[in-house]
Amino acid sequence: MLEAKLSEAGILKRLLDAIKELVADANFECNEEGVILQAMDNSHVALVAVKLLATGFKKYRCDRPLPLGVNLGSFTKVLRCAKDDDACILKAADDADILSLTYEARNTDRIAEYEMKLMDIDADTLQIPDTDYDARVTMPSSEFSRIVRDLSQLGESVRIEVSKEGVRFISEGEAANGNILLKQTEGAGKRGSSSKRDEDEDDEDERESEDEDRDRKARAKKEKVKKEDGEDVDMNGDAEDGDEEGDGEFKSKGEDDDDDDDDEKPGKKRKKAPAKKSKPAKKAKKADDEDASADAVTIELNQHVNLTFSLKYLVNFAKSSSLSNVVQLMMSNDVPLLVSYDFGQGYIRYYLAPKIGDD
Repeated sequence: MLEAKLSEAGILKRLLDAIKELVADANFECNEEGVILQAMDNSHVALVAVKLLATGFKKYRCDRPLPLGVNLGSFTKVLRCAKDDDACILKAADDADILSLTYEARNTDRIAEYEMKLMDIDADTLQIPDTDYDARVTMPSSEFSRIVRDLSQLGESVRIEVSKEGVRFISEGEAANGNILLKQTEGAGKRGSSSKRDEDEDDEDERESEDEDRDRKARAKKEKVKKEDGEDVDMNGDAEDGDEEGDGEFKSKGEDDDDDDDDEKPGKKRKKAPAKKSKPAKKAKKADDEDASADAVTIELNQHVNLTFSLKYLVNFAKSSSLSNVVQLMMSNDVPLLVSYDFGQGYIRYYLAPKIGDD
């Protein structure tokens, strides 16, 4: 029995839109860890691997491993009946030939139910070996999408070269050539040390705040003692003297104490103000750092890499930019390119064999 609930159907819609042109039919392998899809295109040049983690679902239950063979074109049509913010519930019984989909609207009482026929697909799961890549490039997914889309207007292939200079995309066509160089973002390698400094500053602010709290408590305790002493003096003065002059003296003393209290209150406000203002400023700085990291280009290079790939496939891979703001390109000479998009509910990874010679 499978029952899985996604908080937003839009995640599944964007996922299928990214792979439906590469793969026609595929098995969604469901188990206790989540939902896995692995399939190759018809020409066996590209491999796509998708994983939706069980923790990425709002509710997930899978009693035993269960394959769901679906036609991705039909699945996409059924998903188009849901709004992006609708909750999507997938249900399938053991050995069933039907997949049930329920869409629950977020702000209304609308509930839509659909059923889709499952297919019996005989496909072997490939074992993808772990590879130590010579070059890793992390860049904005929108920039990668723009590069491959622009270069696809010029030629059918792109040569990707990773060196100390940066990552270069080169396409040569019959009528025009294109050459795009992305250099590593300045300060990208120092991001870790910067975040460490921010943590140290936060710890220092917490210590200062604790010291201020202790000082305020000490002053409040001291003022309380003064006030109690003043009340004792007033009571003694009324009992012994009872004259107006004595009362006046004690009143003036009380007024002096009040004046002292008034003098201390503005001081407290001045000390509180900087602490309150500093925290939002630091939060804004952290948000800016996160935005900057999404727009940064980072390169990890062990060895110079120079490979050629089909732009048709890379353009299809780039459709996954709707799932993640960041893409990773991992390359080694004579090894398939790995294009990886990580998002909150899991990941999608593409493997593409390089072109050799005139192929």
